[in-house]
Order: sequence, then structure tokens, then C-alpha cells
Amino acid sequence: MDPTFRRAIENGTEASSFKISPEREKFLICIGAHELYSPEVWKAALTELVATASLMFSLTNSIIACLDSKETDPKLLVPLAVFIIAFLFLVVTVPLSGGHMSPVFTYIAALKGVITLTRASIYVIAQCVGSIIGFLIIKSVMNQKVAEKFSLGGCTVTGNGGASGIGTITALVLEFSCTFLVLFIGVTVAFDKKRSKQLGLVMVCVVVAAAMGLAVFVSITVTGRAGYAGVGLNPARCLGPALLEGGQLWAGHWVFWVGPFLACSFYYVFSVNLPKEEFDWVDGEYDVLNLAGTCFGGRSHPANRESKIEENV
Repeated sequence: MDPTFRRAIENGTEASSFKISPEREKFLICIGAHELYSPEVWKAALTELVATASLMFSLTNSIIACLDSKETDPKLLVPLAVFIIAFLFLVVTVPLSGGHMSPVFTYIAALKGVITLTRASIYVIAQCVGSIIGFLIIKSVMNQKVAEKFSLGGCTVTGNGGASGIGTITALVLEFSCTFLVLFIGVTVAFDKKRSKQLGLVMVCVVVAAAMGLAVFVSITVTGRAGYAGVGLNPARCLGPALLEGGQLWAGHWVFWVGPFLACSFYYVFSVNLPKEEFDWVDGEYDVLNLAGTCFGGRSHPANRESKIEENV
């Protein structure tokens, strides 16, 4: 049995009452089930929850303030607000939990093997709960007329009131393209250990935040609609208002999940084929291809191979 998993099980439950088959043990190791017993994982998840709630509160209020301002065209104000707020939150949370605050970053981190599937699942749940809490706070303090005008800052496809909105296919293409843009610029730098070390935490956060601001700016520009706040880039951000307000926010809601996750999957395939000479990728022990080979191809998990080497030494 994997030593880490064994220790987690022994600490979490009596060994005599926990009997598993080799196949089940292999599966649990693959998904990182031992992290369910790790206090650090739950502390990181709590960080994600609080950070996501705070991000939703500050970012949504700022975007609505920009859209509701006297400016005739807030195309520069919104992405600037996204850049500043995203940068501040990334600088604070990256050392604590990885600074995901979005299922998009959690999903690509799981695909690349930076985190386990178990941690990813916990993170996504925490992010969704954090989003709901953040929008509950917004709903309790925001002027009712403003909340109705901007659908509580939710992600809309069909528009609100007199606004015509954009088509579902257009929204899906925007979500896919802009999410891939963020991944290509931000994640490529963040997951490159060599360049991350050279640039430092602050500059890496600047790059990721700038990529998000750029994606929002591009999405606003190509649609040509002043009342459109841009792509979601964060399915959890779209979920909170939809659950609290309902109605039109559920129309095309699937776009804000499917688009980003398709982009993540495409980026993963793309990143596998990037030149290896110039990149020093983060160690992906739980990379999806490695897991597939471990669980279904008969290969041993890296953790098991390391433990065997230690035993032989």
C-alpha cells in the first residue's frame, strides 16, 4: 500500500475496520483519496472558499460600478478593474492554496497533475459555496433596482430587460476562446518552474491577472455591446447569481461551464506538445495521462516506485 495513503488511513480510522481490495486501493491512490484526511487540504479549501467569496463581492461590485457609471463606453474600466482585483487576490492566495478561486484553474491543475482529483473536487465545492456566500452578501447590501438591472452581476446570455444579449453559440465561442487565451498566457508561465522562479511571484501574478483583463477586454470589444460585462472565465461566479436569482440566468448557463472546460481540455492536449527544451514544467505526479497508465495500463504509481526505491536503498 502507498505509504502516504496507509498513514492517512491509520490516522483516520482503525486499520482493522478498513479493508480494501488491491484494485480499489490502486484507484484510491490514483485520485489522491489520502488527502481527505489531510488537515492542510481542508485549510487550503477554506482559503479557497473565503477568497472566492471575497473575490465575488469585490469584483462584482466593481464591475457593476463601472457599467453603471456615467462613462458612455466602459470598455477600459471593466478589464482594468478585473486586472487590479485579480492581481491582489492572486498575490495573497497563491502561496496559501494555489490561488485558484475558479473551477477553471482547478481543472487545468488537475489535468496537469499539479493537484489530485480529490483536492480538485474539494476545491470546486469550496469555490461554488464561496460564490454563493459572496453573492448573498451582495444581494443583502445592493440597491434592489441596481441588482435587477444587472441581474445581481450574474452571467447572462439572453440579455436583461431591453438588452438583446448575445447568442448562445457566440457566448460559447467567447468562453472557449477567452479561457484558452488566459491559459495560454497565464498558466503557461505559472506552470513553468524556470520562468516562474526568474520572474518571481509578483510578476507571475501580474501576467495571469493581465491575461484575465485582456480576455475580458477582447470579449467586450468583439461583441460591441456596452452593457455586456465580458466572459465569465469562472463557472462558480456564474453559479451563485443563478441559484439566488434564477430566471434568465439559467438560460444558457451551461455555456459558462462547457466553454471553459473544453478550453482546459484543449489546452492540456496543446501543452503536452509544447517544446520541452525551453520549459521546466511543474511536477505532474497526478497528470491525467499518468493516472490513466497507472489505473488502467498496469504501471505503478510514482509514489509507489519511490517507496520501493527507498526500501531497496
